[in-house]
Amino acid sequence: MHSCPLHVNKSLPGEYRKIAEKLFPPGGFSAGKGPGKAAAKAFAGILGIEADYKRLLAVNKTGEEMRHFLAHFQNNLDLLIQKTWIEKADEDRKAKLETRVPPFIREIEAGDFQKALRDFGVILEELAYLLFGAQSTREDFTEYALRIDIQMGLFWWYGGQLGCLAPSNQAGKAVDNDMLWAVLLLGICYLTNF
Repeated sequence: MHSCPLHVNKSLPGEYRKIAEKLFPPGGFSAGKGPGKAAAKAFAGILGIEADYKRLLAVNKTGEEMRHFLAHFQNNLDLLIQKTWIEKADEDRKAKLETRVPPFIREIEAGDFQKALRDFGVILEELAYLLFGAQSTREDFTEYALRIDIQMGLFWWYGGQLGCLAPSNQAGKAVDNDMLWAVLLLGICYLTNF
């Protein structure tokens, strides 16, 4: 998976490109200058997770409902990782990915969404490798995934964009934690329903 939208957007179907570009504008976003939750909600709609996404965006991030949802997410992700058929040479990679999930959940619970987004990007890269093998590291992975299924392809495109929100790309900018959470929640909702 590759980061930063300008290169990857060329592979997105035109009807989704505008929504995707609003979600990840060139140069990233900073506090008060983000794409807004409307772009994230529109993207959730094209991923087919709009109802869950809107509901979870409105709940208390540290409340019982969110803890229950995150536990469900972790269980689904663990099952997905465990059920992935891999070559013997990739067993260590699979085991290492399983150990990344609990710290990721703790980052979310602590409200460190910037770190959680960075780590989620790594989790998605590893998960893509387990699911698609070396194809996931190729330049045309988004196009490949889009040919399999539009929603799935858009999800993997989204995963590749998370690197654009890394702290090194946001130097000197105040971070909009609510927007980071809105972007992170997209992936969590999608994988919970995968």
